[in-house]
Amino acid sequence: MTGSRAAIRYAKAILEMAQATGAAAQVGEDMATIATTINNNKELHDFINNPTIKLQVKQSALTEVFATTQNITQGLFRLLFENQRFEILGQIAEQYGLQLNAANGFEVATVTTAFEITPELEAKVLEKVKEISDKKITLVNVVDPAIIGGFILRVGDKQYNASVAGRLLNLKRELSN
Repeated sequence: MTGSRAAIRYAKAILEMAQATGAAAQVGEDMATIATTINNNKELHDFINNPTIKLQVKQSALTEVFATTQNITQGLFRLLFENQRFEILGQIAEQYGLQLNAANGFEVATVTTAFEITPELEAKVLEKVKEISDKKITLVNVVDPAIIGGFILRVGDKQYNASVAGRLLNLKRELSN
């Protein structure tokens, strides 16, 4: 949890610097590349998180791997070197994307269903989400057969659980009281 808090703080600071210089979108592309690269490359992920590797080696390797990134992104590498926090780089990159979307009026709504949603159902869900949020919504469908049926809708920090599994759990709690 501490890593997440720190990642959010770093991401906000980087976003403010990028907005001040007019490079928020370019830094956003850098951060998306960093997040994807770290998440998809186990060797890089393990390298960054290995405490036995010297910080100077990590910094020079990241500077080499992400050589085409913006100056602000390169500055993040130097800052993480100074603060000895390379292990949260992936989290910072992901948080930056979320912060940038929020600043631009975008929000991600996650709908978890037991099956892939149809385009008709997706349109209905988007209508309901627009009643909850005034931002531009991107809908992400997560398939989880464990919820049995229904759906779980998460928009920002709000969650609506209309799943069969959720109802069964509520019924179990009521019967046990």
